[in-house]
Amino acid sequence: MTPQAHSRIDPITLGLIRNTLSSVADEMANTVIRTAYSTVIRDCMDFSTALCDREGRMISQGVTIPFQLGSIPFALASTLNKYRGRVRPGDVFIMNDPFDGGIHLPDIFIFQPVFHRDSLVGFSAVVAHHLDIGGRVPGSAACDNTEIFQEGLRLPPLKLYEEGRPSESIFQILEKNVRVPVMTLGDIRAKLSACKTGEKGLLKLVDRYGSEVLDRYYEELLDLTERVVRAEIRSWPDGEYVFEDYLDNDGVDAGTIPLKVKLSVRGDSLEIDFTGSSPQVKGGINSPFPFTVSCCGYAVRSMMRADIPNTSGFFRPMEVIAPEGSILNPVMPAASSMRGVVGFRLSDALFGALAQVLPDRVPAAGEGGNSLILIGGYRKGRDPFVMFDLVAGTWGARPNKDANDGLTNPGAVISNIPAELMELEYPVRLEQYALTADSGGAGRYRGGLAVIRDWRYLGEEPANLTIRSDRREHLPYGLYGGQPGSGSMSILNPGREDERTLPTMVTETMQPGELIRHIQPGGGGWGDPMSRDPEAVRRDVLDGKVSPEAARESYGVVLRPETLEIDREATRRERAGTMEQSTNGREGP
Repeated sequence: MTPQAHSRIDPITLGLIRNTLSSVADEMANTVIRTAYSTVIRDCMDFSTALCDREGRMISQGVTIPFQLGSIPFALASTLNKYRGRVRPGDVFIMNDPFDGGIHLPDIFIFQPVFHRDSLVGFSAVVAHHLDIGGRVPGSAACDNTEIFQEGLRLPPLKLYEEGRPSESIFQILEKNVRVPVMTLGDIRAKLSACKTGEKGLLKLVDRYGSEVLDRYYEELLDLTERVVRAEIRSWPDGEYVFEDYLDNDGVDAGTIPLKVKLSVRGDSLEIDFTGSSPQVKGGINSPFPFTVSCCGYAVRSMMRADIPNTSGFFRPMEVIAPEGSILNPVMPAASSMRGVVGFRLSDALFGALAQVLPDRVPAAGEGGNSLILIGGYRKGRDPFVMFDLVAGTWGARPNKDANDGLTNPGAVISNIPAELMELEYPVRLEQYALTADSGGAGRYRGGLAVIRDWRYLGEEPANLTIRSDRREHLPYGLYGGQPGSGSMSILNPGREDERTLPTMVTETMQPGELIRHIQPGGGGWGDPMSRDPEAVRRDVLDGKVSPEAARESYGVVLRPETLEIDREATRRERAGTMEQSTNGREGP
């Protein structure tokens, strides 16, 4: 913005416009929740809303999923590149192609251009994860997919509505190629309603201020975001910070998958370089580049304390490098339906680098991302169903307090399906939903406890079972002496003769009456466990979070069996012996 234009910016008006845009984006999100059909959108809230200016730059976003939001400008830019000069009043665009600005096939973008007196003034945008988009398995997501053609309908940027007229062809193709068309099309119409809500809010702003004035303030919002972010980065120490984290496998091939990041802080800018990370893999977990950038934005934003407008200006001081053909920037025909696990892991790797920059802000690793459990098949009468449950887990310990237990990963602000709704809508019974003792990593501050959840399949026909999980072999890391959290586990028919431990990523058949138990990883600890307040350890024992045995083994805190009071002298001896063994280079008890 020129100095002359900047001098015409009133800070009070800027604040009013900014807050109005945020409120409209949140109202769009509420519209989705109120009108969506599927549990994955309505109850799990796996969707995001945003407003963009006439050039496609994001000027506001709803309080929804951080992992999705940074990708909206990529998808809209791809759409505008195709339809430049052909955007008309009444048009609505749809797309999901991960090789043309999308992030994976189940996440369908809807963009509605907003016109005021035949002049384009902006866009309302909604992206949501749909219950089914076709493909080889119910739910359209499987870690053992090996190419995109197995994953469902691939939509380049298209006009779903043209000058107010719906494309019957697109609607019919969707209807005939998905397993649950009522759910999928109902959710698309919920997104259309949300876009109308965004249009209404933008037009109210135009009526009040005029489009030329708003353009100036939008530009200032973008510039303000950039200035605030650069000022925050400028306060960080310059340098290069390297960290490496790992996925257990890709769902097809065994073997560790490395994600290596080098974070370079240079004055008021960041370079995030993933050179050295795994090449793209056979399994369906490859992360399209827009999703990679969005996940980086979430991780960096999480460490900033300033009040930052949620606009595209946030990404201006950042450069993300992911070599083409890598797991973080795959090329055709890479499968990506389960790419979320890579987003969580690249964020963990970036947090590990940021912990070297800002040790007083960065928590230890959490559960490693939401686990996905899909049970899909047919009810009696060949009526199809797809149960898509996102198990929201737990955090790593923070530099100044214990972790949150049973709280969703902050990269994906979602919820579990309530048990009552799950049992009402699907042939499934939820038989256990709890926290797991002794699963949080020991530390001065304890890692969060692992979530355990049991589903019993009550259908009459065999069903497809798909699981996406991780962090069994490569545990959630602790920081600054904190211990790692526990690993994940999936067990089919626990306690029966045919009990089986399943891999972390699996697609297989589930028989009527069978039960699947999934235990998420626990969060990592922060700081030396021997420096934890013994009273805090005792409280954890009384609360059932830590066993008396683990209190002694992990924290050196000895409790009297009869009263669970702290034996101060025994605790002093236990901790002294542990610290001496640690000093001598031997493992502690």
